[in-house]
Amino acid sequence: MIGAMMLALGVAPAAAGDDALVVYKSLSPEVALEAAQAALRKCRDNGFQVAVAVVDRFGQPQVMLRDRYAGLPAPDTATRKAYTSLSFRASTTDLSKSIKSGQLDPGLARLPNVAMLGGGLMIEAAGTLLGGIGVSGAPGGDKDDECAKAGIDAIRDKLDF
Repeated sequence: MIGAMMLALGVAPAAAGDDALVVYKSLSPEVALEAAQAALRKCRDNGFQVAVAVVDRFGQPQVMLRDRYAGLPAPDTATRKAYTSLSFRASTTDLSKSIKSGQLDPGLARLPNVAMLGGGLMIEAAGTLLGGIGVSGAPGGDKDDECAKAGIDAIRDKLDF
C-alpha cells in the first residue's frame, strides 16, 4: 500500500543499501605513526627539534610526536597545520601564499584550529583524501614542509592502492 502511494506520487522507494552506508579508506594508527616517525627522523637528521602530528580524514589527531627540545607551541601548531591542510585540501605553504597575495581572505587564518604556516601537507592516495601531516619547529615552513614530505614518502608504498 505504501509502495503504491509512493509510486503514485513519483517517489521511488529506496533500495536496501542505497546510500545507507558510506565506505571510506583511512590510515591505520601504525601507518600514521610510521609517517610521523619518518618526518621526525628527517628533521633530526637536519638538526631540528620538532613536533609532528598526523590527523585522520576527519581532522582528529592520530599521532603526535614531540622531540625532546621542540618548542612548547610546536605540538599544537603541528596539529593545526595538519588539520588546515586537510580542511582546505592544500599545502599550508600554498595557503599562506594565497593569503599574502590576496587570493584568500586573511580572516580564514583566524578560524579555530587553523594555522596558515608552511609545514602542513595532505595525505592522499588514488584521489582519496586520507588525512594530513603537520610539522612545526624547524626554522621556517620550507624546512617543516621537507620533513612532512619525508613522512608521506615513507608510507607512499602503503598508500598506493
